[in-house]
Amino acid sequence: MRTDAGLLAPIALAGPTASGKTAGALAIAAALAPRVPVEIISVDSALVYRGMDIGTAKPTPAELAAVPHHLIDIRDPREAYSAAEFVQDATRLIADIQARGALPLLVGGTMLYFKALMDGIDDMPPADAAVRARLDQRAAAIGWPAMHAELARIDPPTAARLAPGDSQRIQRALEVWHVSGRPLSSFHTTKNGADRPSPIATGALFSLEPQDRAWLHARIAERFTAMLAAGFLDEVMRLRARGDLHLQLPSMRCVGYRQAWESLDGTHPLATLPERGIAATRQLAKRQITWLRGMPDRHVIACDGPHALAQLVQAARERLQTREGWA
Repeated sequence: MRTDAGLLAPIALAGPTASGKTAGALAIAAALAPRVPVEIISVDSALVYRGMDIGTAKPTPAELAAVPHHLIDIRDPREAYSAAEFVQDATRLIADIQARGALPLLVGGTMLYFKALMDGIDDMPPADAAVRARLDQRAAAIGWPAMHAELARIDPPTAARLAPGDSQRIQRALEVWHVSGRPLSSFHTTKNGADRPSPIATGALFSLEPQDRAWLHARIAERFTAMLAAGFLDEVMRLRARGDLHLQLPSMRCVGYRQAWESLDGTHPLATLPERGIAATRQLAKRQITWLRGMPDRHVIACDGPHALAQLVQAARERLQTREGWA
């Protein structure tokens, strides 16, 4: 589908972790080439970090070489990368890719990034290191479930959608309260950029979702086991050896990395890492699916179906049909 200016309108591919997004994106690019060149914009808050390859299931060098990729390896793990920065970067990249006559294909599983790009972003206060440090100290004393209970008293809507152990999001919600005096949920009523048209049009978001959750759970277990066999623990040890990284950083809170770091710290037995890593990844997938179900305009494709890739490619082709009959 082309815009009024003759530019190829972006399409997007979302889905929970281990649902086959990378394979799906490469299949779309291969099917459309050479008539329509494709460039992939990563929509993933973990793939932005350099040196975090195995635990993020980062595309291989061969996959990265097959199709141009963007927003991968753009930050050092000690640096933060926000949804606001993603929206700014993705918007610029979409325009650049279109100007080259190519199709922008946004691919990933960070649903907050998709939502921010499509609906505008909450006008929230920036992070405050001092407040976060105080919250971490209090959490160390009373535990994150108790911190969750505190959040429930000041911001019931936000607490209701967060698990008591979701330390990263509980901390951010409490931080917003302490910095602004307003509950996090109140910021969802005003959005920066909400008056601009979404770059992802209705019907242009494809979602790989399992019909049978057990299929996804098996894929998650297989992938985490394969990551460990590929040297994931060594990767985390190298990151720890730098000396400037810690568990309060967003990069080290990524699923898998947090569990590995805690095991190396001795907080949990190393032998429990596979079980804990798989459980945390399953929880992530559950949250991602919940986000997706709140996007009613998505085109769902059963990723556990026997012809999932073929169906995805066909859907992308149909989306690109023009009044001139391109298919």
